[in-house]
Amino acid sequence: MRKITDTPFLPTDVEIERVSDRVSKIIASPFESGYAVTLAHPLRRILMSSTKGFSPIAVRIAGVKHEFDSLRGMLEDVAVFIINLKNIGFKVKGTTESQIEVEYSFDGAKEIRAIDLNNSFVEVVNEDTHLATINSDCNLSFSIILQRGIGYVPSEEIRDLVPADYIPLDAFFSPVKRVIYDIEKMLVEDNPNYEKIVFTIETDGEISPVDAFKEAVSVMYAQMGVFNKVFDLSEVSLSDTNEEPVEIKSLVQKIEDLNMSARSFNSLDRSGIKFLGELVLMSEAEVKNIKNLGKKSYDEISEKLESLGFPVDYTLPETIASALRRKLEQLKA
Repeated sequence: MRKITDTPFLPTDVEIERVSDRVSKIIASPFESGYAVTLAHPLRRILMSSTKGFSPIAVRIAGVKHEFDSLRGMLEDVAVFIINLKNIGFKVKGTTESQIEVEYSFDGAKEIRAIDLNNSFVEVVNEDTHLATINSDCNLSFSIILQRGIGYVPSEEIRDLVPADYIPLDAFFSPVKRVIYDIEKMLVEDNPNYEKIVFTIETDGEISPVDAFKEAVSVMYAQMGVFNKVFDLSEVSLSDTNEEPVEIKSLVQKIEDLNMSARSFNSLDRSGIKFLGELVLMSEAEVKNIKNLGKKSYDEISEKLESLGFPVDYTLPETIASALRRKLEQLKA
C-alpha cells in the first residue's frame, strides 16, 4: 500500500564505476517515479553543451593566404589540413589563461601526427590523428590560437576576434563526446516503482568524465540560483552548507548489522527500534528509558554509538535530522 507523504523521497546513493580513462558510469538512486528523468535530461544537456574545453579557433600558416590555398611540398590542401587540425583535441598545461598561442615548424619528408604537436605548453589527447604529410622541399610553419570556451562557435563569429592574418576556424569546445542515461526500475521496501539513473559519460581525455559531471552539476546549481534573488531558498533547503554534512545512508544502518550482543539487540528490537538513526535521534534519557534495557546493555550501546561517531546525546543539524526522520518513516512504513 502506498503511504501518504508530504515530501518527495530523497535519493541517498551515488556510485562511480570507472570503465576506462575516458569513460565512466555514474549511478544515482533511488528516485520516486518521474524524478529520475526530470534530473537526468537537463544534466545530459549541460554535459554536452556547457562543459569547458580548449579548441583551436584560428591558424596562421606561413606562405598561405586563405583556407582554399595550397602549400608547396604539402600533400594536403590547406582546407584538408584545417579539417585535420580541428579533429585534434588539446589539453593546455599549467595555465589559467583562457587563450594561448602556440607555434610549430616542420622541415623535411615527414608524416605529421597529433603527437608531434606536444610541447611544454600543450598536450594532445588523440596522438595518432593525422595532420599532414610533407616532402623534403617543404617548410611547414604555423601558429594556432587555442581558446577555452563552451559549446560550438562558427568561424564567421570568430573572424573579428582574431588578427587579420589568421584563418578563423569553427570551434568545438566541448571535451564531452557522448552522454547517455538509462532509467532502471528498482525495488525499495517492497515498492517496485522507484528508479535508478545510470549515466555513461565519455570524454576525449581533456577532462575526466567524473570532473565533467561535477562541472555540469555546478552549472545546474548556478542556474537555479537565480531564484534566490526573489525566494529565500534557505528556508526550504534540505541541507545546510554551513553544517558538517552527515551521510543519511550511514544513519539508516539496521541495528542487526551493528554486531551487538543478543541482550542489547533484543531490548531494542522489542521496543521497535530497527535503525541506528533512531538511537541517534534520541536523548540520553530516552535511551536509558528503553524498556528492559539494563546498565550493561546501555553501556554497550553507548560505546557502539561513540565508535560510529554519534555519541549518546549527539545533536544532528536540524535539516539532517528532518531528512533522517522522513527517511526512517519511509523505511518503517
